[in-house]
Amino acid sequence: MAKKGEKYSPDPSIHMSKMNVVIPFSPDVPCDSSGQRMWWAFLASSMVTFFGGLFIILLWRTLKYLWTVCCHCNAKKKDVHRITTGDGIKRTDKEDAAASEVGWMTSVKDWAGVMISAQTLTGRVLVVLVFVLSIGALVIYFIDSSDPIESCQNFYKDFTLQIDMAFNVFFLLYFGLRFIAANDKLWFWLEVNSVVDFFTVPPVFVSVYLNRSWLGLRFLRALRLIQFSEILQFLNILKTSNSIKLVNLCSIFISTWLTAAGFIHLVENSGDPWENFQNSQTLSYWECVYLLMVTMSTVGYGDVYAKTTLGRLFMVFFILGGLAMFASYVPEIIELIGNRKKYGGSYSAVNGRKHIVVCGHITLESVSNFLKDFLHKDRDDVNVEIVFLHNISPNLELEALFKRHFTQVEFYQGSVLNPHDLARVKIESADACLILANKYCADPDAEDASNIMRVISIKNYHPKIRIITQMLQYHNKAHLLNIPSWNWKEGDDAICLAELKLGFIAQSCLAQGLSTMLANLFSMRSFIKIEEDTWQKYYLEGVANEMYTEYLSSAFVGLSFPVICELCYVKLKLLLIAIEHKSDQRESSTLINPGNHVKMQEGTLGFFIASDAKEVKRALFYCKACHDDITDPKRIKKCGCKKSKTPAYKRMRLACCFDRRRSKWERSCMPVIVRCNLDSPHRDIPLSALSVNDCSATLRASKNSYNGYIKSIEEDQQTALSPKKKQRNGGMRNSPNSSPKITRHDPLLIPGSEQIETMDENIKKYDSTGMFHWCPSKDIEKVILTRSEAAMTVLSGHVVVCIFGDVKSALIGLRNFVMPLRASNFHYHELKHIVFVGSLEYLKREWETLHNFPKLSILPGTPLSRADLRAVNINLCDMCVILSANQNNIDDASLQDKECILASLNIKSMQFDDSIGVLQANSQGFTPPGMDRSSPENSPVHGLVRQTSVTTGANIPIITELAPLAKQGKKVPVISFSQDKSSGTSIQMITELVNDSNVQFLDQDDDDDPDTELYLTQPFACGTAFAVSVLDSLMSATYFNDNILTLIRTLVTGGATPELEGLLAEENALRGGYSTPQTLANRDRCRVAQLALYDGPFADLGDGGCYGDLFCKALKTYNMLCFGIYRLRDAHLNTQSQCTKRYVITNPPYAFELVPSDLIFCLMQFDHNAGQSRTSLSHSSHSSHSSSKKSSSVHSIQTTNRANRVKSRDSRDKQKKDMVYR
Repeated sequence: MAKKGEKYSPDPSIHMSKMNVVIPFSPDVPCDSSGQRMWWAFLASSMVTFFGGLFIILLWRTLKYLWTVCCHCNAKKKDVHRITTGDGIKRTDKEDAAASEVGWMTSVKDWAGVMISAQTLTGRVLVVLVFVLSIGALVIYFIDSSDPIESCQNFYKDFTLQIDMAFNVFFLLYFGLRFIAANDKLWFWLEVNSVVDFFTVPPVFVSVYLNRSWLGLRFLRALRLIQFSEILQFLNILKTSNSIKLVNLCSIFISTWLTAAGFIHLVENSGDPWENFQNSQTLSYWECVYLLMVTMSTVGYGDVYAKTTLGRLFMVFFILGGLAMFASYVPEIIELIGNRKKYGGSYSAVNGRKHIVVCGHITLESVSNFLKDFLHKDRDDVNVEIVFLHNISPNLELEALFKRHFTQVEFYQGSVLNPHDLARVKIESADACLILANKYCADPDAEDASNIMRVISIKNYHPKIRIITQMLQYHNKAHLLNIPSWNWKEGDDAICLAELKLGFIAQSCLAQGLSTMLANLFSMRSFIKIEEDTWQKYYLEGVANEMYTEYLSSAFVGLSFPVICELCYVKLKLLLIAIEHKSDQRESSTLINPGNHVKMQEGTLGFFIASDAKEVKRALFYCKACHDDITDPKRIKKCGCKKSKTPAYKRMRLACCFDRRRSKWERSCMPVIVRCNLDSPHRDIPLSALSVNDCSATLRASKNSYNGYIKSIEEDQQTALSPKKKQRNGGMRNSPNSSPKITRHDPLLIPGSEQIETMDENIKKYDSTGMFHWCPSKDIEKVILTRSEAAMTVLSGHVVVCIFGDVKSALIGLRNFVMPLRASNFHYHELKHIVFVGSLEYLKREWETLHNFPKLSILPGTPLSRADLRAVNINLCDMCVILSANQNNIDDASLQDKECILASLNIKSMQFDDSIGVLQANSQGFTPPGMDRSSPENSPVHGLVRQTSVTTGANIPIITELAPLAKQGKKVPVISFSQDKSSGTSIQMITELVNDSNVQFLDQDDDDDPDTELYLTQPFACGTAFAVSVLDSLMSATYFNDNILTLIRTLVTGGATPELEGLLAEENALRGGYSTPQTLANRDRCRVAQLALYDGPFADLGDGGCYGDLFCKALKTYNMLCFGIYRLRDAHLNTQSQCTKRYVITNPPYAFELVPSDLIFCLMQFDHNAGQSRTSLSHSSHSSHSSSKKSSSVHSIQTTNRANRVKSRDSRDKQKKDMVYR
C-alpha cells in the first residue's frame, strides 16, 4: 500500500517505501499501476481448488452412503417379497444392463491405471516424462527465484512463463489420469504429489489471466525428487537393495532441504502480512539453502538468519525434524557409500587386447604364483589382460600385488555364479576362464564340487568360452563330462592335481629326478648365473629351460625326425622332443620322438626345450641356403627366401588301418591311431604303413585320445649289419647302418611260441584299451601280508609306499600312482612290485580302485614302525614313497607335513646289516634295447662279480663288469667301502609335501635357507621332495599351449585317454580286454628311462666325453632321445666323496663333460624283444634303474688323464665345426 499523499512516480518501477517491495512493470503490460500486490489471488486459486475438490469428494461419499443405505433397505423388502411370492427365479435384465454400464467405467479406470503404473512401454515413458518435466519446472523456479517474488509479466513475451505453462498443462492431464485410476479418491486428494499439483498448477493459469507472476509455492516441485529411486528402478538402473536405499535416503534428504529453503525464501523476501510486509529482507534462494543446512547441522553461524515471524516460526519446527533427519540420514548415507564395493565396476575391453578371467581360490599365494609364471619375461610379449573375479575383497597384501601389476591386472568383486557379475567382467568376449582350486582344503570333494558349479555357471552363460580348471580328485573329472557344452576339442581342460602329482611321483620310481625335471620344464624360471663351480651352477642352468612350441621351417621338409632333432640340437642349440601335425580331417597328432620313418612336412609344429621363446624362433627362421654355414645360432634371423611348398600328396594322412570299416565315431574313440595308406601303392609317400612295429608313441592333441601311433616306410633302404659291425657295436641292433624295418619285431608277426607272451586270446592281460596291465579283481585279504610273511618273501627291487591315513581321511587316489607303474609299455617281468604300508582301514577304501592291478601287496601297520619297514625290506627297495592323506586337516601350515617328515627322518636314521649281498644283476641303469640278452657274452649278468666286503655307508649291490674291460686293456673300476653297515640315507626316497617351507626339514645336512624357493632347495633339485604347488604353473602353460598339458599328462600318467576316463567314470574300475592287434599296438609307445654310462656301448663317452656326442650317438643308433642328466652332487669335485645324492641337469649343452657315474634321462622306444628272453628270469634280477642309482655311491672310479680328455674333446670340437648338414 502507498503512503498517504504520496504520488506515484511516472518511473516504470514503483518504489513502495513501507513495504520495501518493487513490483516491476512496463507500460505495455496491463498491470495494476497502483502497485497493489495480488499474492492472495494466486494462493486463493490453490486453496479453492484443494478445499473445493475435497468438499465435493466428501459430499459425493456422503450422498453415496445415504443412497446405499436406502437401496439396501429397499433391497431387503424386495427380497422378502420375492421369497413370499415365489418370484425369485425370474432375474430382471435391468441388473445385467447396470452391470454392463459399470463395465466401461471399469475399463477406463484400468486403462488409466496401466498408463501411470509403468507396466507397459508407454506407461514407463509417461512416468519418466512426468518426472523429467517436474525437474524442468523446478529448474525454471531456480531461474525465476532471482527475480522479485511478485512482478508484472506479459505471457506472450515471457518465454519461461510459456514453458512453465506448457509443463503445467501436461501435469494437469496427468493429474486427471491419476484421479481416474485412483481407487480411493479421498486419499488420492491428500497425496503429496496431488498437493504439489494443487499449489503449482492453478497459479500458472492465474498468472496468465492477471499478467502477473508470483513465485509462491512453486518450490514444492522439489518434492518430486522423492520418486527418483522409483524412476531408476523403472529404467532397470537400480537393482540392489543397498543402491535403492541409498538413492531413497539421498532423494528424501535433498527434496526436504530444497523445499524448506523455498519456503524461507518466500516468507523472508515477502515479509509478514500482519506487518504489512515491512519486515522483509532480500535473500537469494541459495542463501536460504545455506541457512537451512547450517540450521539442520545445528552449527548456526549467524551470518544469515530469519527476520520474519513466519520464517522464525518455521525454523523452530523445522529444526526439530531437520535435526532428526540430519542425524539419522547423513550417517546412514555415509555408511552405505562406504560399504559400496570398491571393486564393483565393470571391465572395459580394450581393442586389440585379449583378456582372461581368473576365479576360484583367489589368495595371495595362488595369485602371486600364477602371475609370476603367466607374466614371466621369458615369454613373448604377453598382450593379455588378467581379470580376477572373487566374492571377497582382497586384503592389503593382495591389493598391493594387484597395484604392482596394474597395467595387466584388474580385480572385480563378485561371483561367477551370478550372471550379472559374469557380464561385468565381459566373460562372453574373454579368451579363456581359469578356475583355481584350493589345494589345501580339508574336503577335496567339496572343493571340486564348487569348481564344477563354477564351470556350469560359466558354460550356462556362455557355452563357447574356453575353461581351464583345477581339480583335486581324479574321480571328479567325470562330472565335467556331464556338462553339455564341455568340449575337449575347443580347448576345455581339467588339470587334476592328484592325477599329476601321483603321476610325477610314480615316474620318479622309474627314473628318479624326473618329477623335478618335468616340473621345471613347464614352470617359467629366470636364469640365475653362478660363477662358482658348484652343483647349483649346473642345476640352475638346466632350470632356465622351459617347454615351447614353434612351427618348423620349410628347410626341414622331407627330413626324418632324428636328422632334424640332431640339426636343431647341434646347430640351433634347441632340443626337439616332439612334433605336431594336422591331417586333412583337421585332426592333430603329437608324435613323441618318432623314428627315421617320419618325414617332416610343411607347417609342422615342434615341441622344444629351450631357455627363451626367442631362441625357439630359430627353428622357424632357419634357411639352408642362408644359414647353412653359420656357426653362431644367434645370427640365425628371418631371411627373405620364399618358403618351399610340398606336394599335396605328401601331406600326412590319418587312418585306422586295423579296421577300415569302422565308422568315424568309432575311430575317434580309439586310443591308438595307426597311420596307413592301404589304398595307394606309392612308396614315396612319407607316412604309410606296413607293420605295426614301426609305430612311434604319439599324442592326440585333438583330445580324442592322448596316444596314437604313426608309422611309415624308410625311403632309403639300408643294408644289414655285418658280423664284424655287430661285434663292434656291442651286438646291439638298430645301429646307424641298420634299418629299423629289419630289426624291429612286429608283435603281430612273431611266429609260434614267441607270440604267446604278447598275444593270447584266452587270457586277459591288459585292460580294454591296451594301455595298462590288468588282472582279475582280487580280494584285499589275498594281498595282505603279515610281518613274518613279508620277511619270508624277501622283497627286492620293489616300491614301498608309506601312506598315512585313517577312516576319516580324504582319499588321495592311489590308482593314479599305480597306473603309470602298470603301463603296458613295460613287460610283465619289468613291473616293480608295490607294497603299501599303512592303515588297513584307509587302504580298504582305496582298494576298490586298485584290485585289478597285478603285483600289489599290503602290510597293515604304520610307516613310523621300523619293524614294519624292515619286514618289507625297505633297504632293498628301488624307491620309497611317502604320502599322507591327513595333511589338510591341520590348520598350522608348519605341522601339515609332520607325518611325512617324521617318516622320512625315521627311515634315514635306520641301520641295516648288509649280509644279503648282491641281489640285483642289472645294476647300472637299463640295457639299451637291441642287445641280445640270450647270448652269454652279451648278457647283463655276464662278467659281473660280487664284492665280498660291503663296507660303505650304503647297502648298494655293487656290480663290476671285469671281463669286457680287461680284454680291451682298460682300467677296471674299483669300488671301496668304509663301513660294515648300510644306512637308511642311501635308500631312494621321494616325499610329498604340502607346505613348501617344510622342505628344509627333510635334509639335515643341507644349507638351504628357510625362505629359499622350493625349486632352489637341495631335496627338490635331487628329486627327493615334491610339492603340489609346482603344478600351479600348468594353468598358464596350458592357456598358452594346451598341447603341453597333453604331452605332460601322457608322459606322466602312462597313457591315460579320454576313453579310459569314460570307462572309469562308468565303472570306477579298469575293465579287462582280450589281446587284439589294436590293443597290442598300444604298447608300442615311448617311455622315460635312465641310461647308465659306467659300462656298455656308451662307456667311452662316459669317461670325459661330451654330452652332445652321446646325444647324437644314442639318437642315430638306438632312436633314443636324451634330454637330461642325473648326476652325483659332488661329481664335479676331484676328491672322493661319500655323498650319494644326485641332482638334475636339464638339456645340457653340447660340450658338457660327462662322468662315468652319470645317469642319462632319455625317451626310449618299446622293446619287443625284452619280453621274449626274460620270461624265465626272476624279477629280482631285472631292476631297471634303482640299482643304477644305488651304484651312484661309486666314488673312487679310476679315470683317464684329464689332459687326454681335453685333447680328445678339442679334436671332437674341430671335427664338429667341419660338419655340414644336408
